[in-house]
Amino acid sequence: MFFSATLPRLILASSSKYRKELLSRLHLPFDILVPSIDETPIPGETPEQTAIRLAKEKAIVAAKQAPGALVIGSDQVATLDGQQIGKPKTHENALKQLRQMRGRRVIFHTALCLCDGRAISSGNNIQIENIQTFVTFRDLPDEELDAYLHIEQPYDCAGSAKNEGLGIAILEKIESTDPTALTGLPLITLCSMLRRAGVPFFHH
Repeated sequence: MFFSATLPRLILASSSKYRKELLSRLHLPFDILVPSIDETPIPGETPEQTAIRLAKEKAIVAAKQAPGALVIGSDQVATLDGQQIGKPKTHENALKQLRQMRGRRVIFHTALCLCDGRAISSGNNIQIENIQTFVTFRDLPDEELDAYLHIEQPYDCAGSAKNEGLGIAILEKIESTDPTALTGLPLITLCSMLRRAGVPFFHH
Protein backbone atom coordinates (compact mmCIF):
# COMPACT_ATOMS: atom_id res chain seq x y z
CA MET A 1 0.00 0.00 0.00
CA PHE A 2 1.45 3.38 -0.99
CA PHE A 3 0.16 6.77 0.06
CA SER A 4 1.03 10.21 -1.24
CA ALA A 5 4.43 11.75 -0.67
CA THR A 6 3.03 14.05 2.00
CA LEU A 7 4.65 13.22 5.28
CA PRO A 8 2.14 11.81 7.76
CA ARG A 9 2.38 12.60 11.45
CA LEU A 10 4.92 10.21 12.95
CA ILE A 11 4.76 9.20 16.61
CA LEU A 12 7.21 7.26 18.76
CA ALA A 13 5.29 5.42 21.48
CA SER A 14 8.15 5.32 23.97
CA SER A 15 9.72 7.24 26.83
CA SER A 16 13.15 5.78 25.99
CA LYS A 17 15.84 8.37 25.33
CA TYR A 18 17.74 5.71 23.38
CA ARG A 19 14.86 5.12 20.95
CA LYS A 20 14.35 8.88 20.61
CA GLU A 21 18.01 9.36 19.64
CA LEU A 22 17.88 6.50 17.15
CA LEU A 23 14.71 7.71 15.44
CA SER A 24 16.22 11.20 15.17
CA ARG A 25 18.86 9.75 12.84
CA LEU A 26 16.25 9.36 10.10
CA HIS A 27 15.68 13.13 9.90
CA LEU A 28 11.92 12.69 10.03
CA PRO A 29 9.86 14.97 12.29
CA PHE A 30 8.15 13.01 15.04
CA ASP A 31 6.26 13.43 18.29
CA ILE A 32 6.41 11.28 21.41
CA LEU A 33 3.45 9.70 23.18
CA VAL A 34 4.07 7.45 26.16
CA PRO A 35 1.37 4.77 26.36
CA SER A 36 0.34 3.44 29.74
CA ILE A 37 0.37 -0.36 29.54
CA ASP A 38 1.09 -3.26 31.86
CA GLU A 39 4.43 -4.74 30.78
CA THR A 40 4.20 -7.83 32.99
CA PRO A 41 4.88 -11.04 31.01
CA ILE A 42 1.93 -13.41 30.70
CA PRO A 43 2.52 -16.87 32.26
CA GLY A 44 3.52 -19.38 29.58
CA GLU A 45 4.43 -16.66 27.10
CA THR A 46 7.74 -17.03 25.23
CA PRO A 47 10.18 -14.08 25.36
CA GLU A 48 9.51 -13.43 21.65
CA GLN A 49 5.76 -13.42 22.24
CA THR A 50 6.17 -10.97 25.13
CA ALA A 51 8.24 -8.54 23.06
CA ILE A 52 5.84 -8.70 20.09
CA ARG A 53 2.72 -8.30 22.26
CA LEU A 54 4.11 -5.30 24.13
CA ALA A 55 5.40 -3.55 21.00
CA LYS A 56 1.96 -3.96 19.41
CA GLU A 57 0.11 -2.80 22.54
CA LYS A 58 2.28 0.31 22.81
CA ALA A 59 1.64 1.24 19.17
CA ILE A 60 -2.11 0.60 19.28
CA VAL A 61 -2.69 2.45 22.56
CA ALA A 62 -0.77 5.50 21.29
CA ALA A 63 -2.52 5.31 17.89
CA LYS A 64 -5.90 5.66 19.60
CA GLN A 65 -4.69 8.97 21.03
CA ALA A 66 -3.49 10.22 17.65
CA PRO A 67 -5.95 9.33 14.87
CA GLY A 68 -4.45 9.19 11.38
CA ALA A 69 -0.84 9.04 12.56
CA LEU A 70 1.90 6.49 11.94
CA VAL A 71 2.85 5.10 15.34
CA ILE A 72 6.04 3.22 16.21
CA GLY A 73 5.99 0.79 19.11
CA SER A 74 8.99 -1.26 20.22
CA ASP A 75 9.85 -3.58 23.08
CA GLN A 76 12.89 -5.60 24.02
CA VAL A 77 13.23 -8.79 26.03
CA ALA A 78 16.61 -10.32 26.91
CA THR A 79 16.80 -14.06 27.49
CA LEU A 80 19.29 -16.54 28.89
CA ASP A 81 18.50 -20.25 28.61
CA GLY A 82 14.98 -19.28 27.53
CA GLN A 83 14.34 -17.24 30.70
CA GLN A 84 13.55 -13.55 30.51
CA ILE A 85 16.06 -11.07 31.92
CA GLY A 86 14.42 -7.81 32.95
CA LYS A 87 15.73 -4.36 33.80
CA PRO A 88 17.79 -4.74 37.00
CA LYS A 89 16.68 -1.46 38.64
CA THR A 90 19.33 -1.84 41.39
CA HIS A 91 23.10 -2.33 41.56
CA GLU A 92 22.71 -5.66 43.33
CA ASN A 93 20.34 -7.05 40.69
CA ALA A 94 22.58 -5.81 37.88
CA LEU A 95 25.64 -7.52 39.37
CA LYS A 96 23.65 -10.74 39.74
CA GLN A 97 22.59 -10.53 36.07
CA LEU A 98 26.13 -9.96 34.84
CA ARG A 99 27.43 -12.86 36.91
CA GLN A 100 24.86 -15.15 35.28
CA MET A 101 25.69 -13.91 31.77
CA ARG A 102 29.49 -13.80 31.84
CA GLY A 103 31.00 -16.08 29.25
CA ARG A 104 27.49 -16.82 27.97
CA ARG A 105 25.46 -16.02 24.85
CA VAL A 106 22.32 -13.98 25.51
CA ILE A 107 19.47 -13.50 23.03
CA PHE A 108 17.85 -10.07 22.81
CA HIS A 109 14.40 -10.00 21.17
CA THR A 110 13.60 -6.52 19.85
CA ALA A 111 10.05 -6.34 18.53
CA LEU A 112 8.98 -3.48 16.29
CA CYS A 113 5.43 -2.50 15.38
CA LEU A 114 4.24 0.21 12.98
CA CYS A 115 0.55 1.05 13.30
CA ASP A 116 -0.83 3.10 10.41
CA GLY A 117 -3.82 5.15 11.52
CA ARG A 118 -4.61 6.02 7.88
CA ALA A 119 -5.26 2.39 6.90
CA ILE A 120 -7.53 1.13 9.64
CA SER A 121 -10.52 0.64 7.33
CA SER A 122 -8.46 -1.52 4.94
CA GLY A 123 -7.24 -3.84 7.68
CA ASN A 124 -3.61 -3.32 6.59
CA ASN A 125 -2.70 -1.04 9.44
CA ILE A 126 -0.24 -3.20 11.40
CA GLN A 127 3.32 -4.22 10.49
CA ILE A 128 5.21 -6.17 13.12
CA GLU A 129 8.54 -7.97 13.26
CA ASN A 130 10.92 -9.41 15.86
CA ILE A 131 14.68 -8.99 15.42
CA GLN A 132 17.01 -11.27 17.34
CA THR A 133 20.44 -10.14 18.46
CA PHE A 134 22.92 -12.66 19.89
CA VAL A 135 25.30 -11.16 22.43
CA THR A 136 28.26 -13.01 23.93
CA PHE A 137 29.47 -11.55 27.25
CA ARG A 138 33.12 -11.58 28.30
CA ASP A 139 34.05 -13.82 31.21
CA LEU A 140 35.09 -11.07 33.61
CA PRO A 141 35.73 -11.21 37.40
CA ASP A 142 33.30 -9.71 39.91
CA GLU A 143 35.62 -6.76 40.57
CA GLU A 144 35.49 -5.59 36.96
CA LEU A 145 31.74 -6.09 36.69
CA ASP A 146 31.18 -4.14 39.90
CA ALA A 147 33.43 -1.29 38.75
CA TYR A 148 31.68 -1.19 35.37
CA LEU A 149 28.28 -0.90 37.04
CA HIS A 150 29.41 1.96 39.28
CA ILE A 151 30.66 3.89 36.23
CA GLU A 152 27.86 3.14 33.75
CA GLN A 153 24.87 2.55 36.09
CA PRO A 154 22.85 0.73 33.39
CA TYR A 155 19.99 -0.10 35.74
CA ASP A 156 17.30 0.80 33.18
CA CYS A 157 18.67 -1.62 30.57
CA ALA A 158 17.64 -5.26 30.18
CA GLY A 159 20.80 -7.28 30.66
CA SER A 160 22.62 -4.43 32.47
CA ALA A 161 24.76 -3.51 29.46
CA LYS A 162 24.57 -0.39 27.27
CA ASN A 163 26.38 -1.39 24.10
CA GLU A 164 26.40 2.24 22.96
CA GLY A 165 28.39 3.17 26.07
CA LEU A 166 31.04 1.53 28.25
CA GLY A 167 29.01 -1.69 28.16
CA ILE A 168 30.72 -2.52 24.88
CA ALA A 169 33.83 -3.34 26.98
CA ILE A 170 32.09 -6.26 28.70
CA LEU A 171 30.86 -7.77 25.42
CA GLU A 172 32.83 -10.22 23.31
CA LYS A 173 30.60 -10.48 20.25
CA ILE A 174 27.34 -9.06 18.81
CA GLU A 175 25.52 -10.88 16.00
CA SER A 176 22.52 -9.22 14.36
CA THR A 177 21.03 -8.37 10.98
CA ASP A 178 20.01 -4.94 12.29
CA PRO A 179 22.80 -3.19 14.23
CA THR A 180 20.63 -0.73 16.18
CA ALA A 181 18.20 -3.41 17.39
CA LEU A 182 20.26 -4.03 20.52
CA THR A 183 19.96 -0.37 21.52
CA GLY A 184 16.18 -0.67 21.28
CA LEU A 185 15.02 0.43 17.81
CA PRO A 186 15.95 -1.62 14.71
CA LEU A 187 16.31 1.14 12.12
CA ILE A 188 16.86 -1.07 9.06
CA THR A 189 13.58 -2.85 9.75
CA LEU A 190 11.84 0.42 10.60
CA CYS A 191 12.95 2.01 7.32
CA SER A 192 11.47 -0.93 5.42
CA MET A 193 8.18 -0.57 7.30
CA LEU A 194 8.03 3.19 6.74
CA ARG A 195 8.75 2.77 3.03
CA ARG A 196 5.91 0.26 2.75
CA ALA A 197 3.70 2.87 4.45
CA GLY A 198 4.69 5.40 1.78
CA VAL A 199 6.98 7.59 3.87
CA PRO A 200 9.43 9.55 1.68
CA PHE A 201 12.95 9.59 3.13
CA PHE A 202 14.66 11.84 0.63
CA HIS A 203 12.53 14.83 -0.24
CA HIS A 204 12.98 18.59 -0.53
